[in-house]
Amino acid sequence: MTQRSEMGSDGPEHRGGATIDAGAELDPVHPVAPPVRHRPAGLSAAEVAERIARGEVNDVPLRSSRSTVDIVRGNVFTRFNAIIGVLWVIMFFVAPFQDTLFGFVILANTGIGIIQELRAKKTLDGLAVIGEAKPTVRRDGASGEVSTSEIVLGDLIELGPGDKVVVDGEVAEADSLEVDESLLTGEADPVVKKRGDRMMSGSFVVAGGGAFTATKVGREAYAAQLAEEASRFTLVHSELRSGISTILKYVTWMMIPTALGLIISQLVVKGDNFKDSVARTVGGIVPMIPEGLVLLTSVAFAIGVIRLGRQQCLVQELPAIEGLARVDVVCLDKTGTLTEGGMDVTELRMVDGSDESYVRKVLGALGESDPRPNASLQAIIEAYPDSEEWRCTESLPFSSARKYSGAAFSEGDGQSSTWLLGAPDVLLRPGDTALGEVDRLNEQGLRVLLLARAAAELDAPDVAAGARPAALVVLEQRLRPDASDTLRYFEEQDVAAKVISGDNAVSVSAVAGKLGLPGAADTVDARKLPTEREAMAAELDANAVFGRVSPQQKRDMVGALQSRGHTVAMTGDGVNDVLALKDADIGVSMGSGSEATKAVAQIVLLNNSFATLPSVVGEGRRVIGNITRVATLFLTKTVYSVLLAVLVVCAQVEYPFLPRHLTLLSTLTIGIPAFFLALAPNKERAKPHFVRRVMRYAIPGGIVASAATFLTYMLARSHYSGAGALAAETSAATLTLFLVAMWVLAIVARPYTWWRVGLVAAMGLAFLVVLVVPWLQDFFALKLVGTTMPWAAVAIAAVAAVVLEFAWRWVDRKFPA
Repeated sequence: MTQRSEMGSDGPEHRGGATIDAGAELDPVHPVAPPVRHRPAGLSAAEVAERIARGEVNDVPLRSSRSTVDIVRGNVFTRFNAIIGVLWVIMFFVAPFQDTLFGFVILANTGIGIIQELRAKKTLDGLAVIGEAKPTVRRDGASGEVSTSEIVLGDLIELGPGDKVVVDGEVAEADSLEVDESLLTGEADPVVKKRGDRMMSGSFVVAGGGAFTATKVGREAYAAQLAEEASRFTLVHSELRSGISTILKYVTWMMIPTALGLIISQLVVKGDNFKDSVARTVGGIVPMIPEGLVLLTSVAFAIGVIRLGRQQCLVQELPAIEGLARVDVVCLDKTGTLTEGGMDVTELRMVDGSDESYVRKVLGALGESDPRPNASLQAIIEAYPDSEEWRCTESLPFSSARKYSGAAFSEGDGQSSTWLLGAPDVLLRPGDTALGEVDRLNEQGLRVLLLARAAAELDAPDVAAGARPAALVVLEQRLRPDASDTLRYFEEQDVAAKVISGDNAVSVSAVAGKLGLPGAADTVDARKLPTEREAMAAELDANAVFGRVSPQQKRDMVGALQSRGHTVAMTGDGVNDVLALKDADIGVSMGSGSEATKAVAQIVLLNNSFATLPSVVGEGRRVIGNITRVATLFLTKTVYSVLLAVLVVCAQVEYPFLPRHLTLLSTLTIGIPAFFLALAPNKERAKPHFVRRVMRYAIPGGIVASAATFLTYMLARSHYSGAGALAAETSAATLTLFLVAMWVLAIVARPYTWWRVGLVAAMGLAFLVVLVVPWLQDFFALKLVGTTMPWAAVAIAAVAAVVLEFAWRWVDRKFPA
């Protein structure tokens, strides 16, 4: 076959002796088109340069991350930074240097947040360039790949199955071109496109091929604006971020009246030394602010992105790391996920006495008739070379919904024939004897295609009816070497794996069985699944392997699982997976997958390694589990700070602490430990209700800490007298608060490992050094006076620790998360 039906071929095409344009207006199955002049050559180099000079370029920026300016602004201009900044400036005028340390801590925190997020941005942007769509553009008659941002107005962009439409345009060539516009219109059925039809960015090709002229590029195109948000059609919900925002909102409302009461109490009612009163007022307000909580959340996400980036995993939405950690069901497409993309033809079995040499010619011609062969057809092309004598007169591209492709040929001797190649159980009548042989091959994990001669014309709606089988093409799929270990990981982590494939159910079962998937023997043919959502969900919960699943069914199955409260991840690489990927809680695409799948997925595995998924799950669990831990530390401090201020106002006494005291306590019991705890390994499965889980510990912890501290302070007030009484009272209260806060840290650090025990011990040792080194005593204004009150402070802290243990255990029983 000297010519073939290909949109990217050089020059006119010959079908049945007529010279035609590959871009002529054609039906889904096209007859010989009327002759036209020439195939469009696209823009010339001079025209491209002219349009670039005019700014008619698709200059939509990468959507992988926010800009540097946004990162700096987001970390610097926060509500709490503004409050602390004002207090910091005040302290420069009224207090010694050591009482301004809290401001330098905030500067360091903000700097760390900016640096880590910029590192994450660099990683994301680098990976986004690797994974970016590379449309094929025809210029000066030659086709070549360019970056999306290099497309100019008027460019001729070629399309094939799986390609994403990246700009708005008008169809110039159509060869059985079918486009899915569901991401834009919500309409799931593919739209047949003919010459002159409108193309919208954000849609993608499901069958056939063609080319279109770019009519709107960059920000001018309405549909291009939607495409710019492609990965955000279904925003990942971050319970972590929304929970922290809720907590901060309530903290702000608590702070306002408490701070006002404290100011009035210290400045008006007491009427003491003005500068000292201001310093103690600021010392009461600053610890109410959980300033490091937002920072640590951002840093944890950013470092997660960096770690995954090193494994060639592109996280298109940061909260997706969190989302995958919450997943309890992962739906896997077999082809391209459990198996590698390539296949090999292992056997050709004749049916009904067909002539093998003739069948080989048919297969060779079929392979040459498709300009964009899928993996199955590529294996056939490699096994059976094309015959120069045959010419393709009509073609029917493969479609996931149809499950077969076809072509009509002029055989060179005056004879014509029409052939179909596809799923045997779709092309053959139920009960056909050949199906028994197909089942035996499928049970071995082999993929089987049927070559059948059609009795009807290729453009007939029931072209498969009455087709006569000629041969079975047996293909062997290459299993991913890491798939078995990954499935075992999910099983160990109590994540249910569901294999959902468009292939024959028996074949899918055999592949799943080879990989050791539990329940692989009980395979369900999706054509027999109930359509009612609740009944479908019951079948999905009861079984693990499903074959002959249509693209719409994949979407319905994801919805059915979600209706039962499951958090669903969907993996895939083909256009038949797009709808399900879009609707799943987390969509995971392979880097070698179609541009459409990569556009809607939140996570793209650029190395095409299914084995990367456990790392993504692990990062998510690390982030969520650790942030839950450290949030308890931060919010316990907020609770006890607010309650201490309330007690001070009610008792009409001096606030016991200066800013330097709480800076020291926060650094040793929260700041340094939280940083290490937030980045530590954590395999605990993510649990819902973040706010409730954190506050049920923070509230009793804060109540116990504030009560113990205030009791010590009031006892010290009655114990000490004279000029240095307030300093001695502050030191005793600081000792009690530090010990109780250390016990909170010790509980949060469980279960213990050697480094966690070492971390807690190091913080205690650091505080001891402050208490015994004279210049540190002076710097932090901490000096224990006598023995009676310091030991009383220790005793009160010990009782508080016991109360805390019982309180948290009672909370666990009473309010399980």
